[in-house]
Amino acid sequence: MTCRGLSPTTVTLHVPFRITRRGGRKEVHLPADAPRTQMTDNTLIKALGRAFRWKKMLETGEYATIKELAEHEGIAFSYMTRVLRMTLLAPEIVEAVLEGKGPDRLTLSIALEPFPVEWQEQEQGFLERDISDIKQRHQLGVNKSDGWKYPPAGFVP
Repeated sequence: MTCRGLSPTTVTLHVPFRITRRGGRKEVHLPADAPRTQMTDNTLIKALGRAFRWKKMLETGEYATIKELAEHEGIAFSYMTRVLRMTLLAPEIVEAVLEGKGPDRLTLSIALEPFPVEWQEQEQGFLERDISDIKQRHQLGVNKSDGWKYPPAGFVP
């Protein structure tokens, strides 16, 4: 059987999308101008909840130090400081993540990277900037210096 060309009943459909791995699963990403349904990142939301709960426990004096709280929770001190840093995120970013309207590129691993303290710089960095280069450097273990002003690693307000 030979094919001599497209028959008049053949329809070719082009759907622009890309598939990425996120949290061990594959996700389909549509173009920016395509209509979006709300998609919550439960891992990121859970981390934000923990960060604000831990911050409250420190502020109320329930625990005197981050180290004491980390030991009580049974997690590494360094991980706790990175999660606590998420309490410095701009309210607009936190709200967007909670509503499922956060940037597709913003994952927990990206949010745990150092970021600027100033909210305006955060919004430019997380909402407008291509984060794929940061993620790639993170996976390769390369120095993450990208021109942002970072807070100290153990900084908690």
